[in-house]
Amino acid sequence: MKIESITLREIQMGLKAPFETSFGVSHHRRILLVELVADSAVGWGEVTASETPGYNSETTDTAWHVISDFVAPSLIGKTVTNATECPGLLSFIRGHEMAKSGVENALWDAEAKLKSLSLAKLLGGALTEIASGVSLGIRENPQALVRRVEEELRSGYQRIKLKIKPGKDLDYVAAVRKQFPNILLSVDANSAYRLGRSAPRQA
Repeated sequence: MKIESITLREIQMGLKAPFETSFGVSHHRRILLVELVADSAVGWGEVTASETPGYNSETTDTAWHVISDFVAPSLIGKTVTNATECPGLLSFIRGHEMAKSGVENALWDAEAKLKSLSLAKLLGGALTEIASGVSLGIRENPQALVRRVEEELRSGYQRIKLKIKPGKDLDYVAAVRKQFPNILLSVDANSAYRLGRSAPRQA
């Protein structure tokens, strides 16, 4: 596969509802999409970095810079046997895993299209369905969280992840677990706790 071009596009999407984590409240997302053309096949990838460096050191803007100035010039014009070669070609770039992964995923998508395979088949997947989960932001009180979990379970989600932070943790998780004792449940504090201040374990 000869990598012919890499194009970046930024879109902005408003969330259906505010999403609160220990970092703050989000009302919209800036999303960076990667369009990669290889042997005339068009593949797409998404950079999962956030707008700010609160989760890790990468942001939407740093990803745009790294892809534009380092990743794309290193890949365009190169011929690869398959997408597994992409990490080796980008190994000189330290860190910036989200930026590199967005481009690599686009290359995998292009390869799947060239081989007339689903991406799942190309990666060796055998399942036709997966158990989908949902991540729920922090709510104003435990009762509101329980109601939201109930709504998502009715929608068909089979795994529930709760965002928590100090002061909005044990009571919230306990209320959900009491109401739904058998669901697959986990919690995520996004590094909001420090040594000496315990967080609830995965339920």
